[in-house]
Amino acid sequence: MPALSLSRTAQAAYQDLLRLQLEDSASEVLGSIEERHRNGRVYLYDKFRIGTEMKTRYLGEGTPERRARLARAGELKAAAGTRREAMTRLARILRAEGMVTTDRETGSLLTAFARAGVFRLGGTVVGTGAFVLYQGELGLRLGIDDLAQTGDIDFASFERLSLSLGDRVEEEPGEILRTMRFEAVPGVEDRQVWKWRQSHGPAMVEFLTPAFGDESVKPLPALGVSAQGLNYLNYLIAEPIPAVALYRSGVLVQVPRPERFAIHKLIVADRRRGGPDQAKARKDRGQAALLIEALAADRPDELREAHEDALARGPRWRERIAASLDRMPATAALLAAL
Repeated sequence: MPALSLSRTAQAAYQDLLRLQLEDSASEVLGSIEERHRNGRVYLYDKFRIGTEMKTRYLGEGTPERRARLARAGELKAAAGTRREAMTRLARILRAEGMVTTDRETGSLLTAFARAGVFRLGGTVVGTGAFVLYQGELGLRLGIDDLAQTGDIDFASFERLSLSLGDRVEEEPGEILRTMRFEAVPGVEDRQVWKWRQSHGPAMVEFLTPAFGDESVKPLPALGVSAQGLNYLNYLIAEPIPAVALYRSGVLVQVPRPERFAIHKLIVADRRRGGPDQAKARKDRGQAALLIEALAADRPDELREAHEDALARGPRWRERIAASLDRMPATAALLAAL
């Protein structure tokens, strides 16, 4: 069944809410903007004084859009009250228009992580948690079957970025999770902690990072956690985008690009073998099919580029994508026609 669309009112309200959330983030600058150049990229920092000590706070990559918002930081700070009222009104419109809200526990967790700087410092929501947030980005009306999930939420970040930022979360995720009644689950072999289990329910929170062969646990110093290495994840979380989780007046987070998410789901589905993984593989293929159908109609160029990028990464990538598409003839036809 073709994916249904949110109303034009809802789509416009979401884009306005996202813009205001980004402006709200830019208004938090305390001092002057400092540029740091690494590997041909420019990274921006907020440089400010506390007493006699100079501090720096990572703001993000120096994109033209971020620079433009930061140039208006004083103006945006002065408009905080009016902006907050507008965000509340837009969130109310989105709920009335049928956009799916984020549940209280997940919303509280995302809010705490956002305040601590998890997303500012490169953390990206992945998995079904990210899939649900594409309803605003792509204007999709998700149904009950699309939303079926266990309550698990996964976060990912690049180890190299985390090592090089020179900044750290204001409160470690592990501490936040403990206050929300999650218990650490140490690894069987090395006892490193990269996942937490909800003490009063089935939900899990996991931290992941790209691997290139050896899928071992690696540190993410900027986030104050360890993370499980996974192959193919580097493709997924390259060039993430901002998104708003509809909780209260919105929570600004970061998610993978939807076209990369869709193609990555084809790869992940083929990696799952036997037992309970088969149900997860079916969910992966279902999410990929829905997104590919929407993207083929509205963003065919981005989808084609993401597909070609994955295919160009080697025979194993092509084999996994082809194996999933063999089970999805309609989706295979959409990609072939791009």
